[in-house]
Amino acid sequence: MAEIRIQKYLADCGVCSRRAAETAIAAGLVTVNGIPAQIGQKIDPAIHLVCYAGKPVLQNQAQKHYVLLNKPRGIVCTAKDEKGRTPVTDLVKIDGARLYPVGRLDMDSDGLLLLTDDGDFANRLTHPRHEIPKIYEVTFRQVPTERQIELLSSPMELDGYPLLPVGVRVLAPDKLEMTLWEGRNRQIRRMCEIAGLKIARLSRVAVGEVRLGDLPAGKWRHLTNDEVQYLLKGK
Repeated sequence: MAEIRIQKYLADCGVCSRRAAETAIAAGLVTVNGIPAQIGQKIDPAIHLVCYAGKPVLQNQAQKHYVLLNKPRGIVCTAKDEKGRTPVTDLVKIDGARLYPVGRLDMDSDGLLLLTDDGDFANRLTHPRHEIPKIYEVTFRQVPTERQIELLSSPMELDGYPLLPVGVRVLAPDKLEMTLWEGRNRQIRRMCEIAGLKIARLSRVAVGEVRLGDLPAGKWRHLTNDEVQYLLKGK
């Protein structure tokens, strides 16, 4: 069998995305035939035994899974939590599948979250050049002023980084729709803090044309083939 880079192998086996694989390799969690792996190392699955956190990683030829979950507040976007909080993977159980979240949605936020065991799919969706927006509904503890709304849609910086323009639309006196074309850490919460606004609820309702709809909190569904292809194309 042809050799492949170890990051791709881990992603193809549904262990994690390629980026997460690099982090795991750097942390010494990945070995090849008992020897710590190196980022970019090529392996032949037919003759090399790859282990992640001490457990063998074997190729899985089974069908990949693509899931849309309505994440409730209070759930963390990890496969395991050292603080004993409920991880998002506890909400989605598919026999034989090891799912992990695509991107993040902070513990205090709710709404649409994608999970998969397809590392390439996850890698493409989290790449900075991926051009599908994420749409949120933000409810505030007070009614935003016109100046505050204008500020949210104006050029802004976080940590010295100029943000891409954010789409802002009024849904109700105390509720806005915000459309992001990038995903800086806790971006909406930090933007609203700069604008002097306190958030009561932050919900992701769509990723491009893939919408949460009326899916109840804590429930999930498989993405359709059309939705998967749409997300992969990026536009």
